[in-house]
Amino acid sequence: MPTSDASEPYGLPQLNFPPAAFRFGSSGDVPTIFDPFRKKYVALSREEWVRQHILAYLTDHLHYPAGLICVEKSLILNRMAKRADILVYNRLHRPAMLVECKAPEVALTRPVFEQIARYNLVFRVSFLLVTNGLDHYVFHVSFETGALAVAPEIPPFEALG
Repeated sequence: MPTSDASEPYGLPQLNFPPAAFRFGSSGDVPTIFDPFRKKYVALSREEWVRQHILAYLTDHLHYPAGLICVEKSLILNRMAKRADILVYNRLHRPAMLVECKAPEVALTRPVFEQIARYNLVFRVSFLLVTNGLDHYVFHVSFETGALAVAPEIPPFEALG
C-alpha cells in the first residue's frame, strides 16, 4: 500500500495507507478530526489517526459501503461493556469483519490478537483485521473447522458474504 502524505498534521506519523482527505479542527487545545461515520469531530489521538486511515482505505480504495460500517460498536463481554473499533456488516446485514486499531507505537503482539479474538466470541465474524497503521494482519476464521488462517490481504467487500 502506498503511504500517506509526508506532511502529516500535529506531528502524527506517516502510515502505510494511501493518502486520504481529512478535516481537522480543535476543541480548546485538543486537535480533532472529523469522523464521517460518527458525523462529528473527535479527539485526534494516535489510535484515532489509524482508525480514520483504515476507514478511508476500506471505503475509498476497497469500496466497502459506508452504510455497512459501524465505528466503536458496543458489546458486552464477561458482563463488562466494551467497544470494538470497527465492525463491518455484509450485504445481508450480518457482522462479517472486525477491525482492531492500535496507535502506531503499539506493537501488535499476542495480547492485541487475544483482544480481537475475545471480541469475536460476541460477533462471530469470518475476518479479523488488526492494524497499527504501519503493520496490518488479516485472519480468516472458519467456525466449521475452528481454523484460523492468515489471509494474504484485506478481503474485497464481496468476499464478506
